[in-house]
Order: sequence, then C-alpha cells, then structure tokens
Amino acid sequence: MLAFRKARRKLRMGTICSPNPSGTKAASEVCNADWMASLPPHLHHVPLSNLAIPGSHDSFSYWVDEKSPVGPDQTQAVKRLARISLVKKLMKKWSVTQNLTFREQLEAGIRYFDLRVSSKPGDTDQEIYFIHGLFGIKVWDGLMEIDAFLTQHPQEIIFLDFNHFYAMDEAHHKCLVRRIQEAFGNKLCPVCSVESMTLRSLWEKKCQVLIFYHCPFYKQYPFLWPGKKIPAPWANTTSVQKLILFLETTLSERAPRGAFHVSQAILTPRVKTIARGLVGGLKNTLVHRNLPAILDWVKTQKPGAMGVNIITSDFVDLVDFATTVIELNDLLEDRALTKC
Repeated sequence: MLAFRKARRKLRMGTICSPNPSGTKAASEVCNADWMASLPPHLHHVPLSNLAIPGSHDSFSYWVDEKSPVGPDQTQAVKRLARISLVKKLMKKWSVTQNLTFREQLEAGIRYFDLRVSSKPGDTDQEIYFIHGLFGIKVWDGLMEIDAFLTQHPQEIIFLDFNHFYAMDEAHHKCLVRRIQEAFGNKLCPVCSVESMTLRSLWEKKCQVLIFYHCPFYKQYPFLWPGKKIPAPWANTTSVQKLILFLETTLSERAPRGAFHVSQAILTPRVKTIARGLVGGLKNTLVHRNLPAILDWVKTQKPGAMGVNIITSDFVDLVDFATTVIELNDLLEDRALTKC
C-alpha cells in the first residue's frame, strides 16, 4: 500500500522542473513545485505541525556580495581582517550555504525559509538586506520572487522565519513589515491556533504565508507569529554523531501542541574547522561528505505530534533532500483505510 501511494503521488507531481539557469544540478528530476497540493486528501486535514516539511538553512545565502561591507553580525576582529581583499573572498566560501535561488528552492519543494536581515551601513533609505557575514540581496527582491511563485501555485504554503535582526531600529522594522504586507497582501495568515493550521483551512481562506518574527515588534501586527511558536534548537557541532543525538533528544522533548518544530539538520564550523579548510569553504569542507549520513537519519523519521515537522539543511540540492522529507508524509496513515 505504501509503495502504491508513493507511485501515485509521483505521477501527480511528475512535472519536470524548469532548467536551472545557475548551472547547478537540480535536486531531483521530478519537480516538487506542487507537492502540498498533491498530498492525498486525508492529509489535507492534518495540522501543518504534524506534517514533514523540507526547509533550508540561511535560505537566502545563494548569493552574497563580497564587495559590500562586512555585516554587523560579525565581530570587530573579522571586520578589521576584511580590509584585506582576499579575506572577503574567503568569507564568501563560508557564508554561502545554498546553491539554489528562492524560486529554485520552491520548485524543489522547500517550504520553510530561515531568514536573517540587516540594514546596510551608510544607507539612508531604510532598505533591508539578507545577511550572513556578507550582505545578500534586498529583502524586497526576495519577497517578490517568492510571491510570484505562490501566485502560480495557489495551494502551496510557506513559512518565512525572520529570526535574526541586525542594525535595525523601529523605523527599519516598520519598513520591513510594510514590505511584507505589500508583497503578500491577503496571502498572509493571521496568528491563530497552531492546531487549526491545516492545508484545507488555509486553502479555504486563500492564505499561503506564515511569517514568524523573533522580535517584540510582532505584537503590533496580527499576521506576525511570535518566534516561540516555531522553536529551532541548534546543535552547534561539527560531528554528525553529536548532531543526530541532539536531533533525537530535542524531538523527544518537543511540545505535543501549540508550536511548530524545526529540526536543524546542519553542521556548524568552528574556528579551527575554517582554518583547516579555509580555501575549500563550507560545502567542500563540512557539508558534502556529511550530507549522506544526515539524509540517512532523515529517512528513519516519522512525522506527527511527537515526530519530525520541519527539517532544514544546507545545500538542499546536493542530495535528494526535499523529496526525502516530503515522502515521510506517506507514513501518516489514512485512518479510514486503517479501519478497513
């Protein structure tokens, strides 16, 4: 029965993704652009907090500007070193954690986006940028790219998790929230019970975007969800074994109701890791060789109230990450079929 469901779902989702203009290898030959719409009917009434949803870590960092100033998320020591032109080139190798653009990630099936934002020194127009060591694209440009996808795929739901803010005062926050409103309009989902958030309920309301805002500023807007509603425990380790133990432990401690849950299936370099692999960068030094073991862990998981929910990864295109996470939903039984 499980094999039959997988085959049926792949037939429904069997659209070939558009060619990748960046030249990077696609995560899968099958496009996951409409995977939520393609889930079987019995999953349309399951809370999103009980589904398996693929996400990306530092989702915007497919492009960073090595010509820009070093971000305010860095120490003064790093800022001083960055006056040497070569240092920024090396920083870029460790700041980039994704190959795919927002659009390409969405087509691959990614539905949760980890976002860190900042104003830029010297800017007087309150423009906000994505940030990870170096500045990325303007937030507005990223939001418009995401909105264009959602308009074309009206049954897909996304999570935008604004969890780090740098060099932002109240005026910057107001500017950012205004941009979010302008980009998504009626697609924004008002804060309500986590358990009421099902595909069916969101489709009926025509809501597609859940915004999480890890800042007290969220209290001023009905569509900004507090950060506590989407905890994302961080292992902060270079060891796959320690990471997996941490993921298992935090899942066992997950609150059964009232919040989503992010399993950050990522390894974090230490200073000595960077020193040893300075030229190789994050992907070649830490991620590439460890992703298969992390994916093996993902394959052993099951979604549900006490199981996995959102799982994030670096370089989601290097392995069949998104499809592997999506297929975990096949393990959620149709109760009507079970009774038969």
